[in-house]
Amino acid sequence: MAEDSSRAFVKDVKRIVIKVGTAVVTRNDGRLALGRLGALCEQIKELNSQGYEIILVSSGAVGLGRQRLRYRRLVNSSFADLQKPQVELDGKACAAVGQNSLMALYDTLFSELDISSAQLLVTDSDFRDRDFRKQLNETVKSLLSLKVIPIFNENDAVSTRKAPYEDSSGIFWDNDSLAALLALELKADILVLLSDVEGLYSGPPSDPKSKLIHTYVKEKHQGEITFGDKSRVGRGGMTAKVKAAVNAAYAGIPVVITSGSAPENIIRVLQGQKIGTLFHQDAHLWEPTKEVDTREMAVAARESSRRLQALSSQERKKILLDIADALEANEKLITVENEADVAAAQQAGYEKSLISRLALKPGKIASLAKSIRVLANMEDPIGRVLKKTQLADGLILEKTSSPLGVLLIVFESRPDALVQIASLAIRSGNGLLLKGGKEAKRSNAILHKVITEAIPDIVGGKVIGLVTSRDEIPDLLKLDDVIDLVIPRGSNKLVSQIKSSTKIPVLGHADGICHVYVDKSANMDMAKRVVLDAKIDYPAACNAMETLLVHKALVTNGALNELIVDLRIQGVTLYGGPRASLLMNIPQARSFHHEYNSMECTVEIVDNVAAAIDHIHHHGSAHTDCIITEDQETAEIFLHQVDSAAVFHNASTRFCDGARFGLGAEVGISTSRIHARGPVGVEGLLTTRWILKGSGQVVDGDKGVIYTHKDIPINS
Repeated sequence: MAEDSSRAFVKDVKRIVIKVGTAVVTRNDGRLALGRLGALCEQIKELNSQGYEIILVSSGAVGLGRQRLRYRRLVNSSFADLQKPQVELDGKACAAVGQNSLMALYDTLFSELDISSAQLLVTDSDFRDRDFRKQLNETVKSLLSLKVIPIFNENDAVSTRKAPYEDSSGIFWDNDSLAALLALELKADILVLLSDVEGLYSGPPSDPKSKLIHTYVKEKHQGEITFGDKSRVGRGGMTAKVKAAVNAAYAGIPVVITSGSAPENIIRVLQGQKIGTLFHQDAHLWEPTKEVDTREMAVAARESSRRLQALSSQERKKILLDIADALEANEKLITVENEADVAAAQQAGYEKSLISRLALKPGKIASLAKSIRVLANMEDPIGRVLKKTQLADGLILEKTSSPLGVLLIVFESRPDALVQIASLAIRSGNGLLLKGGKEAKRSNAILHKVITEAIPDIVGGKVIGLVTSRDEIPDLLKLDDVIDLVIPRGSNKLVSQIKSSTKIPVLGHADGICHVYVDKSANMDMAKRVVLDAKIDYPAACNAMETLLVHKALVTNGALNELIVDLRIQGVTLYGGPRASLLMNIPQARSFHHEYNSMECTVEIVDNVAAAIDHIHHHGSAHTDCIITEDQETAEIFLHQVDSAAVFHNASTRFCDGARFGLGAEVGISTSRIHARGPVGVEGLLTTRWILKGSGQVVDGDKGVIYTHKDIPINS
């Protein structure tokens, strides 16, 4: 991945000071965050093996000590003791006990990685002694030469600070300022301050209007930023970090504040990636990145698409093959970014179904690359003659396929959708604007970068624009003179909002309420296979079964019970309609029109195929519906009367997919009835143009023209 120009300084970095905050060391309940600390130590191990010199400043001793002493006091207390007013524990005692625990933990973690660590406790007054500072440098130099990780902390147990958790006087006043001081004293090349948020925001991170500041410019930002609450456990939170970062940066040490929760963040900083907030003494000299105007982005996509259309079929094919190669070559980097998104989503408490759609599972990149190659080797869709007519002698009219123009795709959760949509846009010669969900922003950013860097300059990467801010969506939806089609992929709420906010045609589906109806004549072995696959193959997909309808005859012959047992064995939670919940003693479903996207489904009993069709029309979403039956006449009734985009007989609803339909990929599945319906592949992204070839003919009131309107073979 190419580095950001403002982060080119990382090329010369050798010595790094890393400060770990209490909120990184501990979880919300105050206990140790062993997973985060383990990941941190693994990063340090990797950097250490690469030749970097790592100095660690770690908070957390007071918090750990307090937790341990409270527990001991509770264990040793009588009931009478607990009735007395509880006296707050002495902070210095907590620091002494906690420091022991903290260092024991680091020693254990580093020992597992064959790394040695050393403890160095310092106080504010130590740095007033010139001999101390000289000895400090010599000791650290010696430790680093031996590949030992020095771990610093303020010695709160014996500190003379009057108010150690509030006092901001002296040479340093917390571990953030200590880290900045050490970076200067030990001549570090960079200081990394790890926090519990991604970096410095323009306001409280919890405020959706707050934006991450990638590069801090003192002259611009110092009067604009509104800080939120202090850290839940540390002394000063972001205010202290910014103060320390500014002091170090303007003394010549670049500083990056970034999240200590996301994996590989320190490594990513040293790769020059644009993460967190950078503080640098030259920041005011750098030209601030200009936010691309939404209209400019859309116009650039249209202009680039016209250059794309002008290429030969082989040239467009080569672009797709290059993209497939680039994805595979960058798989490791893509995986790192995706894992960071998944970890952040889990920490934020997102639903399991969203996290499932978010994750790029092993083999997914290879699968996407394979799909792109299939798409590349398909017949060129642009400029195909669909119909040829002789209007009159020497006057030939051709109806040809043509790109729509510029597409705006708004999608949630699934970063693989970005790859599919981008490849389809290139194959169909369309410009593209993409807006993914914030939960996949790292994945989307790296995928967009890899794809656009594989597009030759003759077309330009602007043929695919990545919209990074939700605030830009309303402006884009106003551009009906530049954008030709909007395709939302996500929740019912998202689709409804977009439909009500634009004049641009919208193609998409709001819900995936897919049904499987098991008729009385069904082969039950087949029914079990199809029903289980439709539900459990990928429950988060829009083509997964959400409602199982069964003929009433299957209740009396025991077949329904067999189906239910098989679903439950696979871990599916069942809810019933009024009839099924009563007969099967299962909870009643809140609504028949409900998309679970998980290992849950609704079951209902119907009288016959007509009742099943009626139920689907009343409660379905016209996505994909299936009948399982051996009665051909019943099957034909279902196939011809169910008004859905895809209707199947004896086959899983999971087959409703662009790749499985042989379309190469899909931008989504449309339940609308105009333009495209069902999985939308290349053909759904095309319109038509009329090309007329003559030899000087004129209308002249139709006096001299003899119309023949004769269809002629396309290949003639």
